[in-house]
Amino acid sequence: MARLKHRLHHTTDRVALHLCTIPSAVVTQAMAAAGADGVIIDMEHGAVDYASAHAMIAATAGTDCAPLVRIAENDPAQVKRALDLGAEGICFPLIRTAEDAQRAVSAMRYPPDGVRGFGPFIAQSRWQTDLPNIRADTEGKLVTMLLIETREAVENIDAICAVDGIDLMVTAMFDLSTDLGHMGQFDHPEVQSAVARVEKAAMAAGIPLGSNALNEEMAQALFARGYRAIAGFDVLWLRAKCAEFKGWTKA
Repeated sequence: MARLKHRLHHTTDRVALHLCTIPSAVVTQAMAAAGADGVIIDMEHGAVDYASAHAMIAATAGTDCAPLVRIAENDPAQVKRALDLGAEGICFPLIRTAEDAQRAVSAMRYPPDGVRGFGPFIAQSRWQTDLPNIRADTEGKLVTMLLIETREAVENIDAICAVDGIDLMVTAMFDLSTDLGHMGQFDHPEVQSAVARVEKAAMAAGIPLGSNALNEEMAQALFARGYRAIAGFDVLWLRAKCAEFKGWTKA
């Protein structure tokens, strides 16, 4: 339990993550049982509310799958609520500056090291601890994941990478290509140049890198460039498999 942060910093393991947009503990449990290293419960673009998020976090119990939550914005109030449901980490969208990154890191920690409010009444059960020991038992295991998805973030990437406390930096290809004016064109020269700049800065700072992989070819290309984490999407996996299944009926 709670090994993802350790693996990112103290091993060379490659990790498989799934973005969970479907508000279902059953789907999350199946992915965790299938060997997912982590699920990212999507409260930014998914149909997930807080009750569903709690059930999905709980559904990873008994596995090595880390339940992370993607919040809707870089807001300490959203961070503390997700962590108080028992999340093992937070995925922060739209990090544009070093100040944004520092705000994210600070929201993950209790005072005096941060600004997280105290109220882990639900989380203590997920972590199998109690209120007096929650900080000692959990804070060093929480994963801070930043999404790099804008032109501004790329321009500020060296300063962002200088912020202490980042566990995983993700090149969010759909948003980044869109912000650069080339929606979905991952191979466009301007998109590739931006990604290369992020890769160079993150690797120089020793920050593990992740990105989305829609197929094995994409995954292997990322690993060849030094990436540590790949991310898929539950609803895309489901849709693709159903389309494949339908193909079996064709004469």
